[in-house]
Amino acid sequence: MTNHLNREQVLNSFVIFALLAVPLWAWQMDEPFLITLSTKVAILALAGVGLNFALGLGGLVSLGHAAFFGIGGYAMGILASHAQSYTPLMEWPFLIEGTKSMPIIWLVALIASGLVALVIGALSLRTSGVYFIMITLAFGQMLFFFAISWPAYGGEDGLSIYVRNGFPGLNTLAPIEFFALVYVILCLALFLVARLAKSHFGLALQATRQNPERAEAVGLAPFRLRLIAFVISGMITGLAGALFADLNRFISPTMFSWHTSGEIMIFIILGGVGRLYGPVVGAALYILLEHILGGLSSYWQIFLGVLLLLVVLFARGGVIGALVGREEAGE
Repeated sequence: MTNHLNREQVLNSFVIFALLAVPLWAWQMDEPFLITLSTKVAILALAGVGLNFALGLGGLVSLGHAAFFGIGGYAMGILASHAQSYTPLMEWPFLIEGTKSMPIIWLVALIASGLVALVIGALSLRTSGVYFIMITLAFGQMLFFFAISWPAYGGEDGLSIYVRNGFPGLNTLAPIEFFALVYVILCLALFLVARLAKSHFGLALQATRQNPERAEAVGLAPFRLRLIAFVISGMITGLAGALFADLNRFISPTMFSWHTSGEIMIFIILGGVGRLYGPVVGAALYILLEHILGGLSSYWQIFLGVLLLLVVLFARGGVIGALVGREEAGE
């Protein structure tokens, strides 16, 4: 068991170092595209970290996490669009103006996605199994169609933001500086999830996942624990959505699509469900396949499907589980 943990810690250190080393090398070689690609990996990994917290610790298989990803993206798009057009977001009963300040946008994204997660979780967590999966999917699709029918912010065509939002002391238009910002946020999210997993809350949540009846019998509250986990999960994914929108300087209803939820789930399955760095490995593999195979064929997702099938059949712990051993994550 100790050897397994040591191997996983070494692999985790290598993964997070490699994610930093690649863009630094690209910066030295004047390859901004590779830096942007690494930034995309870090952002999608952050979205995966959010879902993995609910899925890996709480056993909550959600196919609606694109709802929070989209909420974060639209929080950024709405605030930034009003700032660039010099029109207030609201004038009555009090004045609310747009902003291009990243910290304020992140705060709004966290609060908005957390509130939406609270509502969705309070309703969805009254069910379990396939019913929970379908209800979360339904909420995501509701927001998807709402965004399509919202012409004020682009409707089906989406909305472009002309200039990337700002962060004090940084030039966020410089690819390496924006990557550094995203990388720090990813590391903070990984640290937070790791601490929560080892806390009394995390242990209680894992006990609820393994045997909710026994957990309730010893005085735990499974519904409340799962709801808190779902809200935290939604907030992390919402922050990733805001960063993704800033990376592309564009928002569209596809951020709410079930395809987006599926992609976030794929990151976790590829890397390893419940593995702390599973979403990072999964997102890196996904983007690598998209970049390399996408240039060879427009049907590159066939190869992704084959890889996913092999992982599910022969590496139940994902790539990390295959490399470090088959011990259960979190034990």
